[in-house]
Amino acid sequence: MSGEGSPAPEPVDASGLRVAVVAASWHQQVMDGLVAGARRRLAECGVHDLTMVRVPGSFELPVVVAAAARSHDAVVALGVVIRGGTPHFEYVCRAATDGLSAVARTSGVPVGFGLLTCDTEQQALDRAGLPGSAEDKGAEAADAAVRTALVLQALPSPARPSPRW
Repeated sequence: MSGEGSPAPEPVDASGLRVAVVAASWHQQVMDGLVAGARRRLAECGVHDLTMVRVPGSFELPVVVAAAARSHDAVVALGVVIRGGTPHFEYVCRAATDGLSAVARTSGVPVGFGLLTCDTEQQALDRAGLPGSAEDKGAEAADAAVRTALVLQALPSPARPSPRW
């Protein structure tokens, strides 16, 4: 399973962060699990300033995540693409992944990557954080977004010189 070796999350206080969750609409059962996992983890971290947005599909995630990054400290992107019999899978996965990476780099706002790219629906269900799922990728993406936002806040800014060690 892909989650093997991941660190056990210790609670963090992210109560002051403004976070957006942008979630695709395809594969409703999987998406409901991912969204629930992200909401649960954000609540555990004390995030109360939460914006929830749904988009048609995973291809549309980058443009809406970019818009959300303008007014939030972190954004969680959730989607699922399941391989079919055409190259469509590769195109959507590449476009969404490249787009989300570009948003994080250009905006400086952390993007929690919760895009499942699976060969089968069962693989997606196993990662959706549902009862019986082996992993909760929605929670993991939310956790990564808030932890990265907290790291960025702790870095020295140009107005605040870094300590000399």
